[in-house]
Amino acid sequence: DGLLPGGVDARQWSPGHCPVRSRYGSGMEDAGEEAPVVAWMEHHQVVLYLGALVAGAVLGLAAPAARSLLEVAIAPVLVTLLYATFLGVPFHRLRAAFADARFMTALLVVNFLVVPAVVLPLSRLVADEPGLLVGTLLVLLAPCVDYVMVFTRLAGGAWSRILAASPALMLIQALVLPLWLAFAAGSPGAQGGGISWQPFAQAFVLMIALPMGLSILTRRASPRFRPSARLASATTALMVPLMMATLVFVVASQVPHVASRPDVVARVVPLFVTFALVMPAVGDVAGRMAHQGRQKRLALAFSGTTRNSLVVLPLALALPDSMGMAPIAVVTQTLVELVVMAIGVRLFPRLIR
Repeated sequence: DGLLPGGVDARQWSPGHCPVRSRYGSGMEDAGEEAPVVAWMEHHQVVLYLGALVAGAVLGLAAPAARSLLEVAIAPVLVTLLYATFLGVPFHRLRAAFADARFMTALLVVNFLVVPAVVLPLSRLVADEPGLLVGTLLVLLAPCVDYVMVFTRLAGGAWSRILAASPALMLIQALVLPLWLAFAAGSPGAQGGGISWQPFAQAFVLMIALPMGLSILTRRASPRFRPSARLASATTALMVPLMMATLVFVVASQVPHVASRPDVVARVVPLFVTFALVMPAVGDVAGRMAHQGRQKRLALAFSGTTRNSLVVLPLALALPDSMGMAPIAVVTQTLVELVVMAIGVRLFPRLIR
């Protein structure tokens, strides 16, 4: 219908209109007048992300000795990316998001009830390897809050509804993900020593809670404090390059490890592909049961399929060496997902009518 909850015209959030960060719409600069390069990157970001994946793979395979240096670079780039990501999540619209009660209910049911019901039996296929199990659960149980809007919009779906719901998706997954992990990965004494929650807590505070809190403070200060507004505009303008840099560093640092364990990749790729094949149909069915139109059903399909891999990656990297397979699972899912989504923007609209 072109409107966000509360009657805000969704056109102001689109790349052809004003905000620098068109996916989320910080609304602080005019992309068309002041940042044509940013507008171009926003329009071609899917291709740019796929190119970053290829560049990272080539770099990692060509210079495996640089892995340790690349791993050091991941943390600051990822923190900056997450800060930029959270800047675009409209936490101030959390109440308004629930105005579309049927869509919000369907969205929460798909992501927090149906997805776990699909993931838990799939995860049993890697239950014998604690690192793979935890990595798989981490990445598949966390719904995406960033480039899901890109793919939904390219496919003609109701991406503004996903945007409005993104605060709820982010906050709820932060609350329920530890519970699902504790339930699905077993007790601390199980799975060969189980999970130590201290690295998770540290990574969550430093890599997620801190940038999220800073982003909220920046947005609140922007109307009254011009440097905050400039910082927000500059950061959101760099969103696509930050995502590309993160993909390059993550893939380049992990691809030698991934390439050295083709047996691990062979185990998780079919699992991730199965998930990506099932969830679009689930989103469509959930939308029909909630009496949603085609655009909203497309949005449900993309939200159920697209996962929050780069947000949960710090948690996977914080795990002890005994669970070193977890980052491989997360990175592999990212590679599979971006390829599936590049196909999905063409295929999903033909299947969901």
